[in-house]
Amino acid sequence: MRFVDEATINVIAGDGGTGVVAFRREKYIQFGGPNGGDGGDGGSVYLVGDHDINTLADFRHVRTYTADSGIRGGGNQMTGPGGDDLFIPVPIGTLIYDDDIDELIGDITRHDQKIKVAQGGFHGLGNARFKSSINQAPRKCTPGSPGERRNLRLELKVLADVGLLGLPNAGKSTFIRSVSAARPKVANYPFTTLFPNLGVVRVGMNQSFVIADIPGIIEGASEGAGLGIQFLKHLSRTRLLLHIIDMQPYDGTDPVDEARTIVNELNSFSPELAGKPRWLVLNKIDLLDAEELKTKRDEIVQQLDWQGPIYTISAITKDGTENLAFDIMKQLESALELEREDQQSSDQAYDPIIEPPQEKEQTE
Repeated sequence: MRFVDEATINVIAGDGGTGVVAFRREKYIQFGGPNGGDGGDGGSVYLVGDHDINTLADFRHVRTYTADSGIRGGGNQMTGPGGDDLFIPVPIGTLIYDDDIDELIGDITRHDQKIKVAQGGFHGLGNARFKSSINQAPRKCTPGSPGERRNLRLELKVLADVGLLGLPNAGKSTFIRSVSAARPKVANYPFTTLFPNLGVVRVGMNQSFVIADIPGIIEGASEGAGLGIQFLKHLSRTRLLLHIIDMQPYDGTDPVDEARTIVNELNSFSPELAGKPRWLVLNKIDLLDAEELKTKRDEIVQQLDWQGPIYTISAITKDGTENLAFDIMKQLESALELEREDQQSSDQAYDPIIEPPQEKEQTE
């Protein structure tokens, strides 16, 4: 199925049921009275996280979603049945916006998480509600309120721990194939990756992480060129970026220039994303002998003034990929531990007790 990461839909909550005017009329009961019941509440609309869905493609075919309305009340103070709520499954990682005012409503980040996006209408009141000492036979009832209507914009940002950056044909798809069970298309021409791919990398017992591959980025991408820039938002949730560089480009281009192109486009797109931890991964070392590899590696480090971690791998032969995967797992575990410590610190933050002011001593 083609990957779709944006969709616009209309959601309509159910209207509240109308209250009724009715009176108690029985042969041997001397005094009747109003006994019209209330209507039922309208159903609300919820979006629900579902880990079995990975695109928003279904929303391209069905654009309008309507919950059931409440039913009108009945005699004998019978309340009408409420309308059923409508639950719409969406992929994990879906951002929900009110498209009319461009306001973020919520973010689906886990399975079975529910977010109400349209409130059902309130039930109408029957005439029994309006009985009073001065109005013993009210002939008044109220209609139910209409259900809320909204135009929603859904945006999917895939949930991955690690994101891959690189120019087309840098070897990103080959890398994700070598370390996971994902099988993105691989070919000897640019732009074989047309939509994001996710792969689960398992490095040990109960140890795994999710890696995301997006289409390659080219110069001018921040201005709309190529495919990669529209998918860079999927890397905003990652904890680590792997910048993959082709050590031996088939067209003879300079790997350093390629690396600078990616950095420039990343900064133009989002300084926040550019500030994430980023490791340099030099790929296709199988095309170089040991001396050439050392020379090129040193040149790249020197010209880029690179201070961070650097790895040399061959994605196609899997040389160096296992060591890289283990180091990534260690980095992610350390990041998670720091996040837990920060959370505990914020939970245990000191809350000062404000003591009541002391009474001043009276002086005669």
